[in-house]
Amino acid sequence: MPVVVVTDSSSRLPEAVTERYGIRQVPLHLTIEDKDYREGVDHIPEDVVSTPGVTTSGANPSELTEYYESALEASEGAGVVAVHMSRKLSGTWSSARLAAEKFSGQVRIVDSRSVGLAVGFTAIAAAQAAADGADRDRVYESAIRQAATVDSLLCVQQLDNLRQSGRISAAGKLFGSALSIKPILHMVDGTLQLKERHRTFSKALDKMVDAAVESAGGRAVTVGVQHCETPDVAADLLATLRNRLRMVTSELTVDLGPILGSHVGPGSVGIVIAAHLEPIEGLGED
Repeated sequence: MPVVVVTDSSSRLPEAVTERYGIRQVPLHLTIEDKDYREGVDHIPEDVVSTPGVTTSGANPSELTEYYESALEASEGAGVVAVHMSRKLSGTWSSARLAAEKFSGQVRIVDSRSVGLAVGFTAIAAAQAAADGADRDRVYESAIRQAATVDSLLCVQQLDNLRQSGRISAAGKLFGSALSIKPILHMVDGTLQLKERHRTFSKALDKMVDAAVESAGGRAVTVGVQHCETPDVAADLLATLRNRLRMVTSELTVDLGPILGSHVGPGSVGIVIAAHLEPIEGLGED
């Protein structure tokens, strides 16, 4: 059996893709009025991204231990590579390290240094390597390589969620108090930082596309568009990217979901550019 890849629900991978590659997703947690919900498992109220007082938390060591143990058993000794969201954004990575200590090196933990589909693409890179027969160490190296090269950009409509979440870096002070500022954010070494700011959302979207095209650099790339309750904007953005990019090997559009959505707020939309991925199997099967 090949190495089994585990990730967390921040990866936003659709079920058809996780089933095709055998990727296992550990749920993150969201709390509303002292009630705990597991993302991707429990039914979460639809208006949660606009609900004040929502808190989120990562997977705990006992949950991760359970998932790793099951994955290791399924691998029949080949091992497990776990790809999780940035350690600077969540406690999940630290919990993963604690859980992995129980398995005597059979479980290797990857800090994706990102969040959202960038985590998902890193997990897919690992799973593709595993499907090609790579051993645990080479699967781990494939994930590390992908994590180091994937580029993730995000435009937000309003700043309240970001301010309240505490997930924005010190660069967030550059937003100022002007409500009209529409920032372009990007992931830099595991933290969300300000790349540019514009007066209108349409201008910010145009500039984000320019940045994505520059990141692709004429290479064949996998493209992800992720959004919070704005499927029409995401569809238009993907159509624009198809026209602007030289070669798209695979494309994927996903909703950011309740946990990431609660941090970035309604109307947010982002682009993820990844090179080095084989065409993704399972797309269009949901």
